[in-house]
Amino acid sequence: MKGKGAFLSFEGIDGSGKTTQLERLTAHLRGLGREVIVAQEPGGTRIGLEIRRLLLDSLNSDLKPTTELLLYFASRAQNIEEVIRPALEKGIVVVADRFTDATVAYQGYGRGLGVEAVRAIERFACSGVKPNLTVWLDIDPAVGISRALYRNSSADEDESRMEHENFDFFAKVRRGYQELKQAEPARIRRIDASGSADEVEGRIREVVDGFFQTH
Repeated sequence: MKGKGAFLSFEGIDGSGKTTQLERLTAHLRGLGREVIVAQEPGGTRIGLEIRRLLLDSLNSDLKPTTELLLYFASRAQNIEEVIRPALEKGIVVVADRFTDATVAYQGYGRGLGVEAVRAIERFACSGVKPNLTVWLDIDPAVGISRALYRNSSADEDESRMEHENFDFFAKVRRGYQELKQAEPARIRRIDASGSADEVEGRIREVVDGFFQTH
């Protein structure tokens, strides 16, 4: 990004602790005096929240992979124009709970649509917007999905459609993240998501604080 702000994203399979760690990092950055906004994915805008309901409701098990892919990018395009780009141009730090890396991993690898299909739509929908730093919380898929299903069992809204996929699906998603990391090791930083929340937070702070010191 050429703007004055910084764009950070959190990635990882469901149940890796992204939401908790995103909230902790946001509080940490604000405590350092930085202006920060959180860009929800999918969601983040009125239109995006409508799309989010379609994507994550477990009743929509008949949603086809190509439709799913296009809906994620529709929400993202709205988020970029309405929230992300304006904030970066104002010098604000944007922290996103997932971005296009998730679409590559989940739809490109998990659904088998292929990386190039995702990249082709990205070029049009995202118009060059990409995180400066991505924190990938890596965890055993079996552990992550168990956590996610437990969390969603007590949630007010049913957003468990993805969590009901089989283990093979999430193994493919994790492999997608591994290959993304190999392709862009400077931008995508792997964080071991095992251990306590405090331990994981410490690992993330070390990476993010280092990023701001050099950028």
